[in-house]
Amino acid sequence: MYAVIATGGKQYRVEQGEVLRVEKLDAQEGDTVDFDQVLMVGSGDDVNIGAPYIEGGKVSAEVRAHGRASKIEIVKFKRRKHHRKQMGHRQSYTEIVIKEISQ
Repeated sequence: MYAVIATGGKQYRVEQGEVLRVEKLDAQEGDTVDFDQVLMVGSGDDVNIGAPYIEGGKVSAEVRAHGRASKIEIVKFKRRKHHRKQMGHRQSYTEIVIKEISQ
């Protein structure tokens, strides 16, 4: 059984037992988080599609860890103009484990 959920402005296809990195959530490590924005649930040929969300659909997950991704280097450069600007960015994430999918 799999589901498509929406969180942090993105959509993820998840299955039970899967480890996933999503945008940072406001929850402590070890807490259980419920995602109620379930777009689709499928099991083999049986597919249930919401409009836009499935009524009563829920995906439960456990927060495993919080962290920050590797640094992305941003360099802006204009030749012959003595202009060079360098920046970096590290995105925060929450690592979750999918525990249960229900429709």
